[in-house]
Amino acid sequence: MNAYVFPGQGSQFRGMGQDLYQQSEQVRRLFDQANEVLGYDLTHIMFEGTDEDLKQTIYTQPAVFLHGVTLALTTDSFKPDMVAGHSLGELSALTAAGVLSFTDGLQLASVRATAMQRACELVPSSMAAVLGLSDAAIEEVCAGITEEIVVPANYNCPGQVVISGSVAGLQLAEERLKVAGAKRVVPLAVSGAFHSPFMEPAQTEFAEAVERMTFNAPRCFVYQNVDAQPATDPARIKANLIAQLTSPVRWTQSIEKMVTDGALSFTECGPGKVLQGLIKKISPSATISGI
Repeated sequence: MNAYVFPGQGSQFRGMGQDLYQQSEQVRRLFDQANEVLGYDLTHIMFEGTDEDLKQTIYTQPAVFLHGVTLALTTDSFKPDMVAGHSLGELSALTAAGVLSFTDGLQLASVRATAMQRACELVPSSMAAVLGLSDAAIEEVCAGITEEIVVPANYNCPGQVVISGSVAGLQLAEERLKVAGAKRVVPLAVSGAFHSPFMEPAQTEFAEAVERMTFNAPRCFVYQNVDAQPATDPARIKANLIAQLTSPVRWTQSIEKMVTDGALSFTECGPGKVLQGLIKKISPSATISGI
């Protein structure tokens, strides 16, 4: 079975999508449509913007969404048996699978980005990658910090979990995680604590937008971040998409479940090769490629 996966924030780079835009009239139509929907020139930011521009959540998320969905919609070989997306990438996966229209998916990516950026500005918070420690050990350390908020945010692959929390909470966690045996704890250059209780204000705003959109049954199984299970029911997909903003991304578990359910090949749709690298560590025997 063929699985297609879509990356999230952090995979962007200057010039992303420019070659596609120059080579395909179909791609140009989608990119131009995106500029109209958003009300600003996203393609200019993607092609000619600075690295700092692309790091801004309000631009990063729509840009990564546009790149991944355009690849899927304009590639004749895109015939998925199952799809999944990492964080923001879940919106890309839902759109590629026909749950959302291109316009609705893009609008939700923009609302999500703006809401998350606002939430980040309310309280200082951040994220850090924990390397070389078991999921259970990381969960135990986070649960033991009761005076601050620190939670697992991304289960990326065995030996790599990202945690989210207050600045003080992350400092405490770093000390305790190293004592517990972590090889490294690497602070991430992000604007706030994604996939944590700090995103509750964003979740409320995003939920209002989600409820205004039409969700269709997908053309294939969608494996969602919240529970790492295959979904086809639009109501369940919608609820999981909203819950995702304050819940961890269970990427390791999602890929493991997809392999158990018959995925033999994984194709990454989007900028970079981040997910290909993670999947190699989760399922070394899988066939992995990108488009």
